[in-house]
Amino acid sequence: QVQLVESGGGLVQPGGSLKLSCTASRSISNFNDMGWFRQAPGQQRELVARIFSVSALYGDSVKGRFTISRDNAKNTVYLQMNALNPEDTAVYYCNGRLYGVDYWGQGTQVTVSS
Repeated sequence: QVQLVESGGGLVQPGGSLKLSCTASRSISNFNDMGWFRQAPGQQRELVARIFSVSALYGDSVKGRFTISRDNAKNTVYLQMNALNPEDTAVYYCNGRLYGVDYWGQGTQVTVSS
């Protein structure tokens, strides 16, 4: 059983920054890829960013503002979020794909408001 635990969410003012962390219960070097998704009220879950062994991809709405990274030694994936705006408000979920199976964290709330 794989567990993913997110942390780092909270309330931030527009233009501010937050850094999310996702720690896995096993080595993330075994994962095909890992990523972050988000879901706002009444909206479908959408891709924020995904990281592979040597590359990453981003959703159009966060390109240039968010950066995904990984620390294999700490079994942790990060999401640095800059220039946040109210449209970024959502529950952010960590995702890991291992041997064709998707695993999800419980989610962490990010609220951007003045």
